[in-house]
Amino acid sequence: MMPGMGTVSRGGPVIVVGAGVVGLSCGVRLAEAGCDVEVVAREAPLATTSAVAAALWYPYRAYPFERVLAWSAATYVELCRLAGAEPDAGVRLRPGVELLRDDRGGPWWASAVPAMETVGAERVPPGYRRGWRFTSPVVDMPRYLPWLERRLRAAGGRLTLGAVDDLSTLGPRVVNCSGLGARELAHDSTVEPLRGQVVVVEQVGLDEWVVDDTDPAHPTYVIPRIDDIVLGGTDDAGRWDVKPDPEVAASILQRTRTLVPALADAKVRAHKVGLRPVRPTVRLEAARGTAQTVVHCYGHGGSGVTLSWGCADEVLRLIRSVPVRT
Repeated sequence: MMPGMGTVSRGGPVIVVGAGVVGLSCGVRLAEAGCDVEVVAREAPLATTSAVAAALWYPYRAYPFERVLAWSAATYVELCRLAGAEPDAGVRLRPGVELLRDDRGGPWWASAVPAMETVGAERVPPGYRRGWRFTSPVVDMPRYLPWLERRLRAAGGRLTLGAVDDLSTLGPRVVNCSGLGARELAHDSTVEPLRGQVVVVEQVGLDEWVVDDTDPAHPTYVIPRIDDIVLGGTDDAGRWDVKPDPEVAASILQRTRTLVPALADAKVRAHKVGLRPVRPTVRLEAARGTAQTVVHCYGHGGSGVTLSWGCADEVLRLIRSVPVRT
């Protein structure tokens, strides 16, 4: 349990809808604070969009900036703690650089990072003007999601697989972490898919990440994990198809191999697609009714991992404020 978070009166179970990284993180926080928690999801954790994520801590396509900054900063601290204290979680701290083609100032989220260095043209690949270099957590999702599930169960929480069609049937306290499912469950048409395709290749000895976000439609990134490397990517708004496109995969391989020549002979292990749940702003608020309170926590865009623990802390505070009905 986090210091100062206190315990939560049980007062019946809290139902968390969704078993991606946000839903599991919320479930863990609630269970470790004393709640009777059941996470209900249509898909198992390793079948969610979270499982596809490259999972570099990096605020991306999530708004508003001021709330995202606070959630990101809290998550950075927690992921750094996990990297040191919980090696089985699959979190590693890795240095890397975001490449720039202009002379813009530091990123709006720079204050969330303990140290950031500006690197000049002599230290970046040809065609770039400069870069931002810092250390960031990289989360190996095939390890991390099962670890979160084990942590949930160890705290007394449960994970149940099954469809949820109506939040109003789930009891007096519900946390809605349904991602794109919120279009139907919360009747929120502002949630839209942002399709991301990646290529997973063998680990060839890389330990530093690199990101080129200068072309919003074609973000390019190389994210080394423990046993493999995730190469990306795409940013296709409004596309629902999850079948990998061979031409897109070829483009990703060409861009990333140009950026990092050491990838030239890396064997391809997998092609994956995930649908990021994008919304004009992250929705994190309590909707209170006479018989039910629903804490909505969705619309994290490409920042589910980056915001996960900060949002889970806020969800816990909101649930603690719900009067217990007897």
